[in-house]
Amino acid sequence: MTRFIHDQFAKQYLKELLTPLGNVETSRDIVGEVRQADVLFGPKSASEIAATTLGILGKIAAKPAMIEPFRSPVQSTEIRSCLGKLFDLHAEFERIAARDNTRIAEADFPQLWILSPTVSDAILAGFGATPEPENWVSGVYFLGSSLKAAIIAIHQLPRTPETLWLRVLGKGNVQKQAIAELRELPSDNVFRLNALELLYNLRTILEVRKDMDREDRELIMELSPLYLQRLEDATQRGIEQGIEQGIEQGIQQVQRTKRLMVESMLQVKFGEIDEELAQIIEPLILLEILDRTRLIMELDRTELLARFDISKNPPES
Repeated sequence: MTRFIHDQFAKQYLKELLTPLGNVETSRDIVGEVRQADVLFGPKSASEIAATTLGILGKIAAKPAMIEPFRSPVQSTEIRSCLGKLFDLHAEFERIAARDNTRIAEADFPQLWILSPTVSDAILAGFGATPEPENWVSGVYFLGSSLKAAIIAIHQLPRTPETLWLRVLGKGNVQKQAIAELRELPSDNVFRLNALELLYNLRTILEVRKDMDREDRELIMELSPLYLQRLEDATQRGIEQGIEQGIEQGIQQVQRTKRLMVESMLQVKFGEIDEELAQIIEPLILLEILDRTRLIMELDRTELLARFDISKNPPES
């Protein structure tokens, strides 16, 4: 269960970072055998920010991409599964092009990026994955060019600003160091606050789990100061922008954080949020954080909907 929580965090995190650069779909269904791409990305012709702001992640986002993050070291069977999803996706693109009587350029097919904390030398050798030191940093390995696939061993990435946004998805000391660097970014960094909010949300969800492992417990301890940091940021913005405006922005930020937290917990527990679940988001936001967390994590779908009388008042068609 905790792996699913981390997977959900990774998808939300990547969506938050990549949305200014292009179109992002998470848990995107792929035609054929029922399966999903974790994150499917298509760059905008004119993005809202410079891709270089996200370093290596921004470089990945320069072209269409399918991103598959793993919490534990990726295994051969999982790589083959990712490749299978990639080929099904390419076939889907070709069918759409044929239906529209057009041709799709090679550069428009998404490139697969597998994000893994570590990768064994044996697995890299088995897939013929090799580095490209002239164009990429250490830790990035490419399969044959026609496969359009790469593996990123996060723990091998150099500790530099351009790798920060990927190292946040690592494990253990690598992730802890990245979180510390994230906190030290300037308060006006376009991604800093949203990333911290997602990490605080992750901490809240992990804290109510009874099956935490040692790494999750250590991560909770590492993330505990984040809420205080966010309040300090809000206070600083209030000072800089004026008391009245700062208070209003602070209220809006708190509401956004609460909504993000509730949506994340519902997705972790039930998958995609449908119309019925969407109706209980606002009532849940009004509850105290511990109360809403316990309700979501302890009740099943029927019990949770009944708690807010949604089953008795279904959404209008």
